[in-house]
Amino acid sequence: MAADVSARLAWPDDAPHIARIQLDHWKSAFADVMDEQALASMNETEIAGRWAQIVTTPPDARVRTLVALTRSTVHGFGLVHPCHDPDADQIKDGEIGEVIISGQHLGEGHGSRLPQACIDTLRADGFTRAVWWLARTDDATRGFAASAGWAPDGAHRELEGEPGQKLKQVRLHPAQG
Repeated sequence: MAADVSARLAWPDDAPHIARIQLDHWKSAFADVMDEQALASMNETEIAGRWAQIVTTPPDARVRTLVALTRSTVHGFGLVHPCHDPDADQIKDGEIGEVIISGQHLGEGHGSRLPQACIDTLRADGFTRAVWWLARTDDATRGFAASAGWAPDGAHRELEGEPGQKLKQVRLHPAQG
């Protein structure tokens, strides 16, 4: 019997689940670029409130939050929006801003289903190109993205973390087939 798994646009009630998944991920993934005390002081309720706001009144109608589900339980989320890179066309270029799957639910298919739902959502919103920024050191996600047809396009950036710490990222785009 197949599991009841899906991806859909997020609802306001999903915000606490999204916040918990994001916070858990950030505590493990960004420990090297964020101060331990800053990570520990992040307030899950405040983060959930921000997610509820993004879901209900996004800053742009093309900002969409999606969730990965097993039955009605949220196991991951994705965020898509117009790409704000200096070389982006605001009409044609969309971005997968984030895809996070709960660590306990990796390997259940959410990691392929959710990025595809993100691409489908970008297309439905009229974007014709997509980008996805990933941490340069996140070999697992970059390897997965490569196996799904994403390739680096040569762009790099650094995001400021705590003083003296930077998150280095590479930009991917779907490889032309």
